[in-house]
Amino acid sequence: MAPSSYDGSSLFNFVVRDGNGVKGMVDLGLSKVPEPYIQPPKERIDKEKATRHEQAPIDFSRLNGPEHDEVFKEIVTAAETLGFFQLVNHGVPVDLLESLKDAAHKFFGQPSEKKAVYRKDVSPSPLVKYGTSFVPEKEKALEWKDYISMVYTSDAEALEQWPKECREVVLEYLKTSMNMVKKLLEILMGNLEAELDDSKIDALIGMKMVNMNFYPTCPNPDLTVGVGRHSDMGTLTILLQDGIGGLYVKVAEEIDNIGKQGEWVEIPPIPGALVINIGDALQILSNGRYKSAEHRVRTTSTKSRVSIPIFTAPKPTEKIAPLPQVVEKDGMAYYKEFVFADYMKNFFGNAHDGKKSLDFAQINSA
Repeated sequence: MAPSSYDGSSLFNFVVRDGNGVKGMVDLGLSKVPEPYIQPPKERIDKEKATRHEQAPIDFSRLNGPEHDEVFKEIVTAAETLGFFQLVNHGVPVDLLESLKDAAHKFFGQPSEKKAVYRKDVSPSPLVKYGTSFVPEKEKALEWKDYISMVYTSDAEALEQWPKECREVVLEYLKTSMNMVKKLLEILMGNLEAELDDSKIDALIGMKMVNMNFYPTCPNPDLTVGVGRHSDMGTLTILLQDGIGGLYVKVAEEIDNIGKQGEWVEIPPIPGALVINIGDALQILSNGRYKSAEHRVRTTSTKSRVSIPIFTAPKPTEKIAPLPQVVEKDGMAYYKEFVFADYMKNFFGNAHDGKKSLDFAQINSA
């Protein structure tokens, strides 16, 4: 039976509960977008109205030479304004990034039953989860995305429990990215006059998770979203996108040469680059100096797209609050102290809705 002829509940069961995902639905043949995936007009992405982020990527290798201070400033400025920037010469081999994209296509190209073994309630490992959309049970319209999520605890557990189709290359990606992540944190925290030792770095990025996202071709991208408006909950996100594009970031406050407040800017794919974005935890720690970027993903009708983010975040047991030295300068704290596990529970308990997740931590000024 063609998926477009399913009613809402049978389609939901097929895609979500049975683990066929959006890809399983698309593979059956689709001439139009099924009703549960049609977004309300205000959530749709108008490609014509968005501008392209034309700023050159930051060459991370310049950090080790005479241009160190300039690179430092470029990174801090990006974190304080758009909350997104691209890095080249970041230390992660480009051929590894290509292998990673191939591994994502290989994993999602498997029959549904091979992927469905990792569904939330049946996965053989608490570290691995296969799913679709974000919180499908709570969403008014579903997102056009399937994903596999892999939590890192140790090399041994990753190699034992992550899916065999991708575990080695994903682990290599995670491990080779960490030097870059630590350098970025040293810059961003150093700018706030916070000293970092290994234990403090571990407190900020003690939780690490790699996702592989798959956005199948869509008959009408104008009606759907691959991912709805949201900011990431953690510290820093490192994203590998393929050459297809579709990532959009909202301009929080007017930025020269980038866009006006409220505009959406497309982050174009750059060969060999990694996209870095600030998460909510870093916005809170900086008392709002750094901006967690609200972003979303458009679907495509021409070719299936993959992206592979590394999410770094504080350990669930960590207490998070604005840094005392920043509060002292600002004269007040804009966010309360909380245990990060509580923030996670709130974040994963609701559908994507812009930066609303930050309300959990906000101190009401009224």
